[in-house]
Amino acid sequence: MATKTAEGAGAGNEAGPEARKDDETTTAGPGDAGERDLRERTAEEAEDPRDTEDPRDAEDAEDDEAGDAAEGAVGKAPSGVGQGAGAVVSAALGLVSLSGGWIGTVASAREQLVGQLRTSTSASVGTQIKEVYGDAWHTTALWAGLFALAALVTGVVVLVRPAFGVPGRPQAAWIKSVAWAGVSLGAIGLLLAVLKYSDALLALPSTG
Repeated sequence: MATKTAEGAGAGNEAGPEARKDDETTTAGPGDAGERDLRERTAEEAEDPRDTEDPRDAEDAEDDEAGDAAEGAVGKAPSGVGQGAGAVVSAALGLVSLSGGWIGTVASAREQLVGQLRTSTSASVGTQIKEVYGDAWHTTALWAGLFALAALVTGVVVLVRPAFGVPGRPQAAWIKSVAWAGVSLGAIGLLLAVLKYSDALLALPSTG
């Protein structure tokens, strides 16, 4: 009897660990598995903080970058100072073209002096008038035409400049007004210069 009891006890001891493992497996239910998964996900999120980043923070960062880019574009946009200066220069050249300017006056006086030196006292009256006064008058008209042409070209360049600049940036109204004034004065001065040089306007007096 004692031997059977010992054998039963030994078999019971051998089956004990297996029974305990089965009991533990049976006792561990879905709740324990869910807790383990939750702990694993929490550990992964703690290791990678990018997964927990708020989408609104990313949107705010993108808005800030877009705002900085827009400010940079505005800062690089032309201020219009060069166009304004060009418009003023065009108007000034147009005014000079109407009178010939100081350079035209000096060139006319020089041409008149050259005519006097080249013309002898025995030359006819018509020749003297042409050499002394006619050439000087034509020289004045020529310089006036050059100033008028410069005013016209400068004004046109200022008016068409926005087409080759920043899209959607309008040109200041005063720049357009002054540039159009320069173009108008240049056109008038060029027309008068052509008429004076061709003797259609204020021609030399006839000696016949």
